[in-house]
Amino acid sequence: MKVGIVGLGRMGAAMSERLREHGFDVIGWDQRAEANKKLAAGGLRIGSGPREVAVASEIVISSITEDNGARQIFNGPDGFLQGDVKGKLFIEMSTLQPMTGRELAPLAEAKGARLIEAPVLGTIPQVRAGTLFAMVGGHAEDLARARAVLEKLTRRIMHMGPHGTGYAMKLAANIGLGAYVQALAESLALGAKQGLTLDQMLDALSESATATGWLKAKTGVLKGEAGDMTLDIRTLRKDIMSAVATGALTGVPMPMSSGTLAALSAAVDGDYGSGDIAELPKFFREGMLQRF
Repeated sequence: MKVGIVGLGRMGAAMSERLREHGFDVIGWDQRAEANKKLAAGGLRIGSGPREVAVASEIVISSITEDNGARQIFNGPDGFLQGDVKGKLFIEMSTLQPMTGRELAPLAEAKGARLIEAPVLGTIPQVRAGTLFAMVGGHAEDLARARAVLEKLTRRIMHMGPHGTGYAMKLAANIGLGAYVQALAESLALGAKQGLTLDQMLDALSESATATGWLKAKTGVLKGEAGDMTLDIRTLRKDIMSAVATGALTGVPMPMSSGTLAALSAAVDGDYGSGDIAELPKFFREGMLQRF
């Protein structure tokens, strides 16, 4: 099967490798020339842009950072929908706002194509192991066709409902992640002000009711050690901003998420945006505490 992947960041690159290992004929493209060059050196066929990737593929995956970028790869001058895409299936795997999914799907259908959204829980290790959890919005019959590809990337696929619901579920999940990291930042800052060491606090928190697999995996980064990047602060900020915007449009108050967004925005402004989200507590202690 011929599969296209547009967006060759950490997730897109890992997905291209995983699918090639399982015998798929993959063509990819990224707006960053250095990403294309690096993956081409590893044997990935690189197209000239989204339009060529879509024309050359039966199923097209997109993994884009934000909503306007996704709109551009579909509707831009060299976008997917500028070519002949009749019969194609698009699997949009970014973390976007629900209204974006509801906007793009009918545009694809007007061109004779189909689209489902399939944002995932999990990062690079889960891509490589094929153990992501996909939350799908769209028509059930289109998901049935997409399974040939998605099942090589996931341990479980859950159909959430019509277009927009997959994105809504991903934002809901990331609200919890953002809140947890912010709560941890405040906990560690409070303890540090009372004379506790970072090692003491992380050891004690690992025994608490709120201990998570994420905390265990990120303990080294929380202590200032190097670790594998999973999700950067700038991207989580974008996701929480999308959640707050979606809440505003649908009458859902988001006071906790708004507070988390303020801390994440301060971290981005403080040049922490490219850091792993586990670096937020360090920024919080260094950049946001009141000095006496």
